[in-house]
Amino acid sequence: MATSDEIVEKVSEWKQKFGFAQTAEEQPIPPQERSLVKGMFAGLVGGLAATAAKSFAESLFPPRTHGEPEPPTLLAEKIAGHPLSETQKTIASESIHWGFGALTGAAYGGLAEYFPQATQKEGASFGLALASLTHGNALPALGLSASPKDQTTREHTSEMATHVVYGVVTEIVRSIVRKAL
Repeated sequence: MATSDEIVEKVSEWKQKFGFAQTAEEQPIPPQERSLVKGMFAGLVGGLAATAAKSFAESLFPPRTHGEPEPPTLLAEKIAGHPLSETQKTIASESIHWGFGALTGAAYGGLAEYFPQATQKEGASFGLALASLTHGNALPALGLSASPKDQTTREHTSEMATHVVYGVVTEIVRSIVRKAL
C-alpha cells in the first residue's frame, strides 16, 4: 500500500500532466477576490465528487467486513428513535453520507478560500484530519463506531486510506471549480 506522501506525489504528477498544477507564479486568491460563497460552492462540488470516490474506494477496500452496520445507518436509527425498515435505512444512511460529504466539502472550500494552507498535501491532510475527527473521536463518542483502540487494523487502515481519497478528490475538484468561478 502506498504512503500518503507517495499518493500526494502521484496526484501532483497527475495534476501537472493534465494541466491542473499550480504554476510558480500563481498565488493564493487576492483578498479583494476572495468569496466565501464561491469557495463554499466549489468545496460542495468537490465534496460530492469526493464522496463518490470514497464510496468507490470503500467498495474496493471495505472498512467493515463482518456485516457491521455503517455509522450513517446507526445515526439514522438513533435520530428516528426506532428501528428502520431496510428501505428507510438505505435512504436515510445515503442521505446522511452524501449530505455530510457535501457539507464537509463546503466547509473545507470556505476555509481554503481564506486559509490556503488548509489545502496542503493536495487535500490529503484535510482527509486525514476529517478521519481523525470523525472515526477517531465523534463517531465513537456518539456510540456509532468502535473506539480507535478497538478498531481492527483493516478498519483503521481503510478509513484512513479512503479519507485520503476523499480529501485529495475534494481538493482537486474544489480547485478546478474555484478557478472556473
